[in-house]
Amino acid sequence: MTIAAATNENLAHISNVLVYSAMAVYTLAFLAHIAEWVLGSRSKVGRTAAALTPTAAATAGPAVRVRGAEQSAGTTVLDKPTVVTRGAAGARDVPDGPGAAGGDAKGDLYGRIAVSLTTLGFLLEAGGVVARAVSVQRAPWGNMYEFSITFSTVAVGAYLALLFAGKNVRWLGLPLVTTILLDLGLATTWLYTESDQLVPALDSYWLWIHVSTAIFCGAVFYIGAVATLLYLFRDAYEAKVARGETPSAFARSVMERLPAAATFDKLAYRVNAAVFPLWTFTIIAGAIWAGDAWGRYWGWDPKEVWSFITWIAYACYLHARATVGWKGRKAAYLALVAFGCWLFNYYGVNIWVDGLHSYAGVE
Repeated sequence: MTIAAATNENLAHISNVLVYSAMAVYTLAFLAHIAEWVLGSRSKVGRTAAALTPTAAATAGPAVRVRGAEQSAGTTVLDKPTVVTRGAAGARDVPDGPGAAGGDAKGDLYGRIAVSLTTLGFLLEAGGVVARAVSVQRAPWGNMYEFSITFSTVAVGAYLALLFAGKNVRWLGLPLVTTILLDLGLATTWLYTESDQLVPALDSYWLWIHVSTAIFCGAVFYIGAVATLLYLFRDAYEAKVARGETPSAFARSVMERLPAAATFDKLAYRVNAAVFPLWTFTIIAGAIWAGDAWGRYWGWDPKEVWSFITWIAYACYLHARATVGWKGRKAAYLALVAFGCWLFNYYGVNIWVDGLHSYAGVE
């Protein structure tokens, strides 16, 4: 029989201070991203010229299509909103432009400030998660509050990892910090639970394995869902321009700063496909843990059911993409349904559905 460690109230308080500090820094990052989008120019001519340079054209393939632009003797004449799409079939995407800043020096400055603030917020929040864990000497995933602050930390970490790896994902910054602030707002108010020891069923080394992989999968699925949602908006914009229609000034200001729709579609597919095997492992690890804790591997508990439904939804999405040839909007809708299943499994099952996995800690 093990004796539960006492809670270190000082460290628990430090954890709360770090989380609230992270929220304040994320708020500043949110404002910096807004400034990046508002003050940065679209630099439409610069984007189109970059897409049509010989180097870019050679990289993209033998042909590069630029909707809404006409070429004459090497000069690009922009008579309609420019939409950079893709090169020839099988070729790599043409350059998508720098993102929200649109190549504007002032916008780029605010973007760099936003990334720096997001990095600082990530470090503060990660410190809060670690302090929470040390305060009770266990994995910090015993209730929904702890799960939420860890989930948002991993989501920001995944974004920063892609960014520092040289990927053009700064467009993710604004929706990311917006949803992270919402997540932390819910966590620190509605979901908050005092630092305490685990219930007996969770006191297992499987907590480190099963829950950590579930959190990581959710963070990556989130990135895929944001890319999918932006794909739908950007694809609709490109289709409108292709039909010769003129989008509103607001739509042009926003959409021409984003990567091509095909880039969003490809990114969403890649991240979902990459993390799907880990989600499969998460379910298997949970079944093994259930066998140790409750004497059965599968009992159709609501959390088990919705984890499996989520698995089926993502499996259908990947199968449709790989074998049926679904691309574009149909696949995007299916991907969003799959992420919706994950969200319900995350919030709905833990909070509103009674079962063996009801560890939300919400009164």
